[in-house]
Amino acid sequence: MTLDINDKAPEFTSATDGDGTVSLSDYKGKTVVLYFYPKDDTSGCTAESIDFKEHYKEFTDQGVIILGLSKDPVKKHDKFKEKYELPFTLISDEECKVCSDYGVWVEKSMYGRKYMGIERSTFLIDGNGSIRKIWRKVKVKDHVKEVLSLVKNEN
Repeated sequence: MTLDINDKAPEFTSATDGDGTVSLSDYKGKTVVLYFYPKDDTSGCTAESIDFKEHYKEFTDQGVIILGLSKDPVKKHDKFKEKYELPFTLISDEECKVCSDYGVWVEKSMYGRKYMGIERSTFLIDGNGSIRKIWRKVKVKDHVKEVLSLVKNEN
């Protein structure tokens, strides 16, 4: 599935850190930054998550909810969140259902070996559940600043 700007963001209900659950519809009326990342506690994913943490207050001051999602299990999210004191919810998508619905579960290649994995991507979803912006194949450096800049310009 390929999502585009103004499409309705696919609804989901998934497990989260702290043995919770979250649904996209929980945030009706609020802007959501949903970022997909490959794996807890790896260099790029850690840098991206810490960047979101460091700008967390600026996002929340704009009324924006940040949600991180990978296919790591809840227990791994708990350790990752605690280790880096991440202030936002981490979603576990072990079955890759949400990743598939958002089109970020893709074939990747490393050293000539092909495998399936999460394409680092970010979705900006408005309070009506519509996708306002999509960043695919995200490069970590300056990504969070770019997302924040767009959020501030839209508010």
